[in-house]
Amino acid sequence: MKVTVTEYLDVVSSWCFWSEPTWAELKKRYEGKAEFQWKIALMDPIGLPTSREQEQWFYRRSGMLMRSPFMLNTDWYDASLKEWLAPNAVAEAAKDFGIADDRVRLALSHAALREGEKVSEWNVCAEIGARAAKLDKAKLLEAAQSPDVEKRLRESTAEFHALQVTQRPTFVIDTEIGDRAIFSGVVRLEPMAATIDSMLDDAAFYATHKAHFGAPPPK
Repeated sequence: MKVTVTEYLDVVSSWCFWSEPTWAELKKRYEGKAEFQWKIALMDPIGLPTSREQEQWFYRRSGMLMRSPFMLNTDWYDASLKEWLAPNAVAEAAKDFGIADDRVRLALSHAALREGEKVSEWNVCAEIGARAAKLDKAKLLEAAQSPDVEKRLRESTAEFHALQVTQRPTFVIDTEIGDRAIFSGVVRLEPMAATIDSMLDDAAFYATHKAHFGAPPPK
């Protein structure tokens, strides 16, 4: 029985940044037992700070909560933007070149939140993404700015809102037997690992039962 873990994220979200160790550990721990995928959920003005000072305040709070030895960098921040389309579009566009793993979005997140690079600029994002994935910068930029990529971003963001949650990251864990668990804003490993273990156990039971009894009798 298949278990699928989907993470909804925004590339420049600091809370998504802090969740990355948990995401990496989940992928390692459940390799071969669960499928992992990420989708973009663009932050809107409600989820964005209104000033660099406010951003710094949030970074101090989250950094202390995560016991981080470093503070995130706010030099990338641009208060005039209502959403951060460029870095998210570049990360999404890399999928069109077979790069569906985490390397491009992680490179963009690191460049913004640790190095303070101006990821509001399309060329900067394309350079970072191309370097991380060894892709042609011009082709990656063209794909990132295409209507198809933006359409996918809007659709995945709409999927996120349909879950009726507000926090990024949100992790959705699904099984083929119809079970679903949603963790919105939770970035700790333990509750998600315990849930996946339980869901894998239930799925295994269903598979065993089917092997012994087959499909249910008709009504």
